[in-house]
Amino acid sequence: MYRTHTNGQLRATDINKKVTLAGWVQKTRDKGFMVWVDLRDRYGITQLIFDEERTPKEMMETAAQLGREFVIQVTGTVIERESKNPNMPTGDIEILVSEISILNKSLTPPFTIEDETDGGEDLRMKYRYLDIRRKPVRNNLVFRHKVTMAVRNYLSKKDFVEVETPYLIKSTPEGARDFVVPSRMNEGQFYALPQSPQTFKQLLMVGGMDKYFQIVKCFRDEDLRADRQPEFTQIDCEMAFIEQEDILNTFEGLTRHLLKEINGVEIGEFPRMQYDDAMRLYGNDKPDIRFGMQFGELNPVAQHKDFNVFNTAELVVGIAVPGGNSYTRKEIDKLIDWVKRPQVGALGMVYCRVNEDGSFKSSVDKFYDQEDLAKWAEVTQASPGDLICVLSGDTHKVRAQLSTLRMELAERLGLRKANEFAPLWVVDFPLLELDEETGHYHAMHHPFTSPKPGQLELLDTNPGEVKANAYDLVLNGNEIGGGSIRIHDKKTQAIMLKHLGFSEEEAKAQFGFLMDAFEYGAPPHGGIAFGLDRLVAILGGQETIRDFIAFPKNNAGRDVMIDAPAPLDKEQLEELHLKLDL
Repeated sequence: MYRTHTNGQLRATDINKKVTLAGWVQKTRDKGFMVWVDLRDRYGITQLIFDEERTPKEMMETAAQLGREFVIQVTGTVIERESKNPNMPTGDIEILVSEISILNKSLTPPFTIEDETDGGEDLRMKYRYLDIRRKPVRNNLVFRHKVTMAVRNYLSKKDFVEVETPYLIKSTPEGARDFVVPSRMNEGQFYALPQSPQTFKQLLMVGGMDKYFQIVKCFRDEDLRADRQPEFTQIDCEMAFIEQEDILNTFEGLTRHLLKEINGVEIGEFPRMQYDDAMRLYGNDKPDIRFGMQFGELNPVAQHKDFNVFNTAELVVGIAVPGGNSYTRKEIDKLIDWVKRPQVGALGMVYCRVNEDGSFKSSVDKFYDQEDLAKWAEVTQASPGDLICVLSGDTHKVRAQLSTLRMELAERLGLRKANEFAPLWVVDFPLLELDEETGHYHAMHHPFTSPKPGQLELLDTNPGEVKANAYDLVLNGNEIGGGSIRIHDKKTQAIMLKHLGFSEEEAKAQFGFLMDAFEYGAPPHGGIAFGLDRLVAILGGQETIRDFIAFPKNNAGRDVMIDAPAPLDKEQLEELHLKLDL
């Protein structure tokens, strides 16, 4: 056998045992008469010792030739280590080597395989298989495995059945961001890779599976950022004979279980917030409620003077920054420059200091007196020592801008603590969103989301006011899951597709299989999908999902290790009936 023990296993209780170990050379220290080698595997590091008094000359020569990342096998005796290392689990012992075999040599790695490496991100992604040998990356992958197993165990105990659904499916007009796959046997026709197993899990409910889940790979061809990849993993779930409350209770339980099992954190009941309130108080539909700084809408107390910037604005809104009055004028000017960056897009920022004596000093004292500013403080819940930051403009834009500022200030103030968890359900989303460019409505979630009971008739008169029977689960300012109660009858689904601009023919061509299934006794059903990559990152105290993916893509959607995507050769293109004019 290659090994009797792993490199993180041996302790002082194993002294005098004869053992065989295998792994990678972390580093060597050669004193001429004595050579030490740190041998590493996934489980830890064990120190090996070779000395000229107890080790044959040939073996000393072999030890002196070992380079970083050589793969070796050794046999030897566990002995007490003279200079113990209390920072290593194996720090009390070392192995006096009696046999050594070089299993494979290694080139000098392009970066050091250590916790604190000298390799930049691009270089480490190119040699990702080497990066995985580093403890932080390896631990992240093991952490992901633990989360995944906790999910599987919890759902299995709740009588959910894991069912695989197809990867080669049909593209739809809703799938503008689909990855498509040409069919060699069906000229001119294409499969699409699923952005979600949505219709299949609904069909499983029609099939009577009752409780389904799947940890499934999904694909979306869209612009990337730190928490987004072209291929991502979902915890996809569906339940039959349920209402919204059943879904919320079940998956609140799953989240509570993960926080306790993985992080040792006990969470009580999850608060709930309506979508409209989330937008009004936080400027986005996934608010981080670990800290305050709720929005205060200032129109009634700021639009009565001659300050035209506020008078012509659709919305004047502010937040109170705790302790912000300590900022110097230079620091505030830098903050104003920050909100004026293209990434935020504000035209400027008005501010007001709340002094310790209860007086106020603002950047618009010319227009507003102390009584006016006191009302600002009341609306924004500002206290002495705070700084009130105010933005104005179109409602949709200014809320997004102030939300970005709120998160940035919380980061600077250390209010977004990775070891604190604040879950939140956001409910009562709009069913439809208006595309300002085309003037047409599209589904905010997807075309199979049910409207709230009693609101179907509003689709004909006031579609923008219809609320969806939908819900998102937010954790620390990140959407970790979202779902809805589904439409389960053909007539309602046809009405929904009509309002989304589908003709009867188009609806039948694209979704006829689902609508036909609804005529064979479809039960009421609903579900939710969690983004596993994002969930794991947050539970792991980070927000960059790439650190928890074995072989991630870069910000351009490329795998720099295998150099993909890549062109096909002429013969492959011809076999797939594709012609490219390059």
